[in-house]
Amino acid sequence: MTGIEDFVNERFTPITEVAQSIIFFTLPFGPGLPLVVVWLIAAGVIFTVVFGVPQIRHIPLALRIVRGKYTRGDEPGEVTHFQALTSAVSGTVGLGNIAGVGVAVATGGPGATFWMVVAGLISMCTKFVECTLGVKYREIHEDGSVTGGPFRYLRAAFARFGDGVLARGVSKFLVGFFAVAILLFGMGGGNMFQANQTFAQVRNVTGGEDGLFSSSFATLLFGLGLAALVGVVIIGGIKSIGAVTSRLVPAMAIFYVVSCLVVIALNIGQVPEAVGSIFAGAFSPEGVMGGALGALIIGFQRAAFSNEAGVGSAPTAHSAVRTDRPVTEGFVAMLEPFVDTVLICTMTALTIIIANPASYVASRAAVAEGGDATDGVIITSDAFAEVAGWFPYLLVIAVALFAYSTLVTWSYYSLKAWTTLFGRSRTSETIFKITYLAFTVLGTLLTLGAVLDFADAMLFACAFVNILGLYLLMPVVRQEVRSFLDDIKSGRMKEVEHPQSLLHPGESR
Repeated sequence: MTGIEDFVNERFTPITEVAQSIIFFTLPFGPGLPLVVVWLIAAGVIFTVVFGVPQIRHIPLALRIVRGKYTRGDEPGEVTHFQALTSAVSGTVGLGNIAGVGVAVATGGPGATFWMVVAGLISMCTKFVECTLGVKYREIHEDGSVTGGPFRYLRAAFARFGDGVLARGVSKFLVGFFAVAILLFGMGGGNMFQANQTFAQVRNVTGGEDGLFSSSFATLLFGLGLAALVGVVIIGGIKSIGAVTSRLVPAMAIFYVVSCLVVIALNIGQVPEAVGSIFAGAFSPEGVMGGALGALIIGFQRAAFSNEAGVGSAPTAHSAVRTDRPVTEGFVAMLEPFVDTVLICTMTALTIIIANPASYVASRAAVAEGGDATDGVIITSDAFAEVAGWFPYLLVIAVALFAYSTLVTWSYYSLKAWTTLFGRSRTSETIFKITYLAFTVLGTLLTLGAVLDFADAMLFACAFVNILGLYLLMPVVRQEVRSFLDDIKSGRMKEVEHPQSLLHPGESR
């Protein structure tokens, strides 16, 4: 296995380096701001202005929609608003919320937390736009299943280029490129990486290289077991995924946030100083890496890479919702970056800053001298260890839950990319599911760092294509918003007296 891994990494490294140099091209100021991050944040700002700050004005409406207040039992779709939301959240809430945030606050200082929250709030509006379009242009098949998201609305967007041969060719290429990029990330970052890191955490707490999972055979058994758990869910499609994530995501979010709050509560005396350092670091002319500009860049990067707003992944899950008013799911989707970035990422950052573990202090010193930060998951784990030596075991549970939910959700995103490229049939979907589960097993056996880095680059390559489509279809979203709000104001759209169940669209309370 080591020989195979070295061979693949060696051959793939040049390809990865070229892809990352293009997609993550950095602007020549400060510590370096990737152009893709500017593209993502600019979209969030523009949409926020155009739609009148819906992430603040319409949060109460979004919460009513999630509760089923505007949902009837006869609307087309496969899952409830709540299930669509939790399915999408499970795809974005993952190891990046734990490990990535640890690196962010070590590299950008406490001030990065402030800008991470700002970027998370801005990106809520991008999710609003793309998920509205995901439902607007979805296709409902004869069996009731749904294909939606960017695989459908990008075609409508690029159709505005015209009917000429060149215009059609450009449109077909862009949609095809998007599907290939999503599929590559799904197999790599959404699957192999999650499986690999889950196994690494389990092996670490069971004795490491001399423990229960030290042998190749034990590793293979773990991979097969994890693939079986994923397979049980994904065979049932989005309904099965929605049923699992609607229970798993709230449970794991509450579990992780409560764990963070325990760490914070037991270090309550450091809270005022930590909060002060967050605001001071956000605007201070001096900082760990690039001063205030460095904190802003790191915070924006972490938020953009965490919640994936504008990348086009989440609209696929949101498009399966039961509704005949697309904008209702746009309002619901705004809650996703709030949970992912404003809540979970911020709780991780606060836990680290307040606990102030030795690894965090050492990492900040190393970065200040031009070095690299410690592995982010170690920093977060050490912050948990400030409570008790056994407390990091809770982090292992959180990592396993986050990774598993990401695995099952990205199987759905990847399936829709697969059927876009190879057609929709029972045979095609079966081949995909077997392939996806095989990559889950491989993820526990191989690291393939160069392949996973390439997969990450592909995910953010999607942002350039997706956001261009969002701009082209922005007038469509404005019309959907105006129509829905006018119907509420006039009384044509009324709240149902007995909202549908959060978990089962056909049930009344």
